[in-house]
Amino acid sequence: MITSKSSIIDRLSRFVQRVFRTTLDVFFEALKLSPNAQGYVSGSITELLLKRKMEQEYGLEVLRIREKWEGKKHRNHHGDFYFRKRNSRCWYVMESKGVKSNSEKWHRLYNRGNLKNFMITHADNIPWINSRENVETQVTQWIENNLPRFQGEYASNLYEYDEVQKYKPKRDTEKARAIAILRQYSREQINQMIDDRLAYIMSRVRVLETHFVSGTSESSERTQATPRKDEFNIVAVDIVLRYHEHKFVFANPQNLESSSEDSDHLQQNYIMGFVFPAETGTGNLSIAEDWYHDLREILETLTSDDCVAEKDMQVDRRYEITQEED
Repeated sequence: MITSKSSIIDRLSRFVQRVFRTTLDVFFEALKLSPNAQGYVSGSITELLLKRKMEQEYGLEVLRIREKWEGKKHRNHHGDFYFRKRNSRCWYVMESKGVKSNSEKWHRLYNRGNLKNFMITHADNIPWINSRENVETQVTQWIENNLPRFQGEYASNLYEYDEVQKYKPKRDTEKARAIAILRQYSREQINQMIDDRLAYIMSRVRVLETHFVSGTSESSERTQATPRKDEFNIVAVDIVLRYHEHKFVFANPQNLESSSEDSDHLQQNYIMGFVFPAETGTGNLSIAEDWYHDLREILETLTSDDCVAEKDMQVDRRYEITQEED
């Protein structure tokens, strides 16, 4: 259905007035000033696009799972959607996630040695690595060719402001000399240096990393702050924070490596792969073997034993009510 721009603006204005009791101008300014609100909206967009993809591209019947349950939430229903194949009685649970927003900073890839070691460790997920040849040599050469500033202005390591202030060297080391130089800069200046390097690195390589964090309340039946592997049947990860568009990759949580603390739980983080941006901005995408572009391949890993009991389902009907109001 083709909708005119004026029609969309009119509908949005009515929605903002009804829900927020204000105008579009105020709503827009408030949204710009609130990163948290932008994050919630971004998550909602991801869920909506996933739902449409499941319905339109894969022909699945999809229902949203209620966030606030009546009574204790079922241990196997901790996802965003119920879904099933058309004409099937078997419902499954889909969880929607995004990639970690600060992965490159968290791993300190703004320092050449960290970047090099990280790429060597995850060489299996890098398409241009020839496993029959020396991996370190290939990574070193790639950094020299694609990130030449590491041979000059970015050769010295950076450290965060708090670490610089607390560091008390007893010997004349490379780290001590680097920190001695950084002591003359303010927190804002050091943060800007790190951000500049991160932007430079991410112009050539970006990390796709999950971030599975969950609560450990008694009702969740979790032994640690990550999901159990039976809470949902499939996880869909939107990689838009590191890619040029919304794109989903899928995994069966049972096929992902378990937590070392509890084999029934997922790990908090998985390195899913890399994006190597091209000059056009589209980029080359490399995904680890446990993750799939095509949902059909993951659907094949599910059996009737994985179905959730229809009597336990609690469906969120709020979207249907909103459509009626519009």
